[in-house]
Amino acid sequence: MKPQLLTAILVAATATGLAFAQDAKKEGKKGEKGMAKSVNVRIHAQNKSGESGTAKLTPEGADKTRVEVSLKGAPSGTPQPAHIHEGTCKKLDPKPKYGLENVVDGKSSTIVPVGIDAVRGMAINVHKSAQDLKTYVACGDIGKGGGAMKKSGGKMEKKEK
Repeated sequence: MKPQLLTAILVAATATGLAFAQDAKKEGKKGEKGMAKSVNVRIHAQNKSGESGTAKLTPEGADKTRVEVSLKGAPSGTPQPAHIHEGTCKKLDPKPKYGLENVVDGKSSTIVPVGIDAVRGMAINVHKSAQDLKTYVACGDIGKGGGAMKKSGGKMEKKEK
């Protein structure tokens, strides 16, 4: 009888643990209470580069943000420096605020050492190459107040809060 009781206790404990794990998983999808949600930024071509796409900014805790850049039309095998700058694409502070990993074959993923709200109102800028930093090939403004973008009918549109 004792082995059966022990088995029943272990089964109950395991089931309870799984239930809590499922609840935690659901909470992770919703985001932690009070934590900002991901922001999608539309990146536009500049200087007739033909390079455009998106950047997804995802909170990685209160003091880190993952920035994932995805561009179409980027040159194959050419590392392109990318940064977050203060200002907007139309009025960009030329001095980078946060460096991003180079965009290579249209892709880049970086964790910057600030929360997502700290980069709102800034811009993501991509340069032609390390040798030609003065030529901007793509830029996207990071929305100030939840200016996330949503995909609608194949186009990116501003999502209203």
